[in-house]
Amino acid sequence: MFGLYQTAFGVLTWGNILMLLIGGLLIYLGVARKMEPVLLVPIGIGVLMVNLPFAGLMIYTPEGLPVEAGTVSELIRAIGDGKIGLLNVLYTYGIKSEVIPLLIFLGVGAMTDFTPTIARPISFIFGAVAQLGVFIVFIIAYCSGIFSPHEAACVGIIGGSDGPPTVYLTAALAPRLLGPITLVAYSYMALVPILQPPIIKLLTSKKERAIYMKPQVRDVSRLEVVLFPIIIFLVAALLVPKSTPLVGMFMFGNLLRASGVTDRLAQSAGGVFIDVLTFLLGLTVGALMPAVVFLRPETLAIIGLAIVAFAFSTAGGLLSAKFINLFLKEKVNPMIGAAGVSAIPMSARVVQKMGQEANPRNFLLMHAMGPNMAGAIATSVVAGIFLGMLG
Repeated sequence: MFGLYQTAFGVLTWGNILMLLIGGLLIYLGVARKMEPVLLVPIGIGVLMVNLPFAGLMIYTPEGLPVEAGTVSELIRAIGDGKIGLLNVLYTYGIKSEVIPLLIFLGVGAMTDFTPTIARPISFIFGAVAQLGVFIVFIIAYCSGIFSPHEAACVGIIGGSDGPPTVYLTAALAPRLLGPITLVAYSYMALVPILQPPIIKLLTSKKERAIYMKPQVRDVSRLEVVLFPIIIFLVAALLVPKSTPLVGMFMFGNLLRASGVTDRLAQSAGGVFIDVLTFLLGLTVGALMPAVVFLRPETLAIIGLAIVAFAFSTAGGLLSAKFINLFLKEKVNPMIGAAGVSAIPMSARVVQKMGQEANPRNFLLMHAMGPNMAGAIATSVVAGIFLGMLG
């Protein structure tokens, strides 16, 4: 497919050279443009590492899948024989085992404040309907004939705009596409301030965007804050058992924060712990993008379908808020429904900025954070639904 360039160390294809440039671009966007630098920089480094074929940091099967590490004794022997690389070990024990995305979600839960969601339970409707893009793109991807049902589900979940569920589901159902899907998912999350405003303006009038919402909804008691993660975990586990690992870790992390007696654990989970896991995730995901895997027609299809998923999810959350307004005496600003796509906290910040532009009195950030958090829970449940259907 690509011309070859023979080096003193091995064979470097034009595809590898292109991927090296893409890796450099990701690092540039992270460092110079500050677009999701915590993830794009490690991913960029991983892309550079895996596209130096003579380095042997990630060994692939002829089918384009990473060689998996075996038992400890087999692992030591395989590394010594050069049959697997360091990044194969990280992939097998961190990503393929689904340990890293689950532990990252624990850390995310420890940093999450569900008070806005508890104060306005209607946020769950916005977060749930904002998953519209996930299912629409799942159907489109499957009917296209390019993707299998398992792969189509992983492409669709990008519309939830939540990293750990995307990685978790793709590692389980379509590991071959893990690199492109994860890169596209996190890249579009960084582009939320560019992607969402045109959709919001298309579906709302200036009068609707200017709807004023009081800064404070209601006070939330400590008991509510403590019971919330326990109740959400139990309900999700009973209704969608396959979502239990994701929702369970998310709610466990949040309970560490909410309980008020495990502050040290919450600070650790939301601090250095999640930082280490994040750069390991980014590095390994980047290593899943050698030229022979990434430079395929499926990647272009994923890029295009992800935009469709994101657009329908934004529209779904926003239109659900407009519909709910038909039955409310005190109207909500429909833009807060657009924050149901998750993308914490970028989509909520977009709503805040656009609300201020339409009405300087408006402070919509906390109102938008309610659907934002509800969307994160909803995406985890949807991932569990797909696992139950296809896993």
